[in-house]
Amino acid sequence: MNDMVHLTWLNRLEVDKIKKNETRRGQMIKRHIFIGLISLFFILSGCSNTLPIETNMQEEVADFSFTTQDSDTLSNDDLIGKWWIADFIFTNCETVCLPMTSNLAQIQQEITELDLPVHLVSFSVDPDYDTPEVLREYGDQYDANYDTWSFLTGYDFQTIKELSIKSFRAMLKEPDRGSDQVMHDTRFFLIDPEGNIVKGYDGIKSSSIDEVINDIKILEQNNLLLQK
Repeated sequence: MNDMVHLTWLNRLEVDKIKKNETRRGQMIKRHIFIGLISLFFILSGCSNTLPIETNMQEEVADFSFTTQDSDTLSNDDLIGKWWIADFIFTNCETVCLPMTSNLAQIQQEITELDLPVHLVSFSVDPDYDTPEVLREYGDQYDANYDTWSFLTGYDFQTIKELSIKSFRAMLKEPDRGSDQVMHDTRFFLIDPEGNIVKGYDGIKSSSIDEVINDIKILEQNNLLLQK
């Protein structure tokens, strides 16, 4: 009889233990589900896109004030209220800058023909060599319209490196020993009127010309190009 009572008591303990474990397991599952839902909320919030074009970046351009090809000053404040496209080049470049600048020149020609109010900005990554005069000569080779295309210099390499890496998330590396070729990012960057980078395009591919123009047209159709 005592053995039966003892066994019954043990069974109850086991049942209580099982119930507690199941309750604890259920609470943990609910907690993980809750955390998962919260994480999903923040992911979806961070990826939300209020623009009518597909975007792939969300960075803010840091303050700058640099020298143009005409020895004037252009700052990020001057670009507030405008959509603009930026890239990083240098005039002594032997490789990627050639198709990049050619493609950007084609983009300027098309946005001019379509009367789309978009400014172009090319940051030199070799500011010691690229004086305003050198940049002006370089731009002339591509029939640049300087009313809507600014070539910038007037800073040291560390300054443009920090802007490239921290604002544009774009790699920039000094030339190897014995070389004058700077390693830099080859994307075009679309910046909104508040100074936020919203999209990067492959600046080397000619197919990016149509992609950029199509995006700008969509912005225009949605009344998002603010200035004429």
